Amino acid sequence: MKDNVKPAAVLTAICVIAALLLVFAHELTKENIAKQKELRFSNSVEALFGKTDSTLLDTTFDAEGVEAIAVTPDGKTAVQVIADGYSKEGINILVGIDENGAVSGIEFVSLGETPGLGSKVRDDEEFRKQFYGDNAPDVDLDSLSGATFSSKGMKAAVDTALTVYTENKEAILNAGK
Repeated sequence: MKDNVKPAAVLTAICVIAALLLVFAHELTKENIAKQKELRFSNSVEALFGKTDSTLLDTTFDAEGVEAIAVTPDGKTAVQVIADGYSKEGINILVGIDENGAVSGIEFVSLGETPGLGSKVRDDEEFRKQFYGDNAPDVDLDSLSGATFSSKGMKAAVDTALTVYTENKEAILNAGK
């Protein structure tokens, strides 16, 4: 009987120690991870609109996939959306919306799509430009060959950003003033 308990006790001790180390590592790094996320977001906003002040809204209007919304004093809005492409939550973009409510730019915060295939949505400037100027969801889309799921994910992300913006335009713009 004693021989059967010893391996279980050793395994339990190893699991407890590993769990404690994971908790310690999480606590040690969570502030740095949050700062890096904030820095990537602000760098993406700057890439969209140039050097400008922006106000980060404290709401995402409970829209699925929307991570953050920022607005500049001159009425430009950046909506961070995470969408599924070929990879679950593989597309993390910032959609820039100008003061007239039209898409003015798209910046990638991160991309978890297949290199060489799904990454075409980031690398092909002409593909991204087809969204510019649109001011309503359900944008027509010319998919990229070999990156159909990623193309559809980009379309879904842009549609989500436009939907959130159009449904909450006044609240978003008033928060920036």
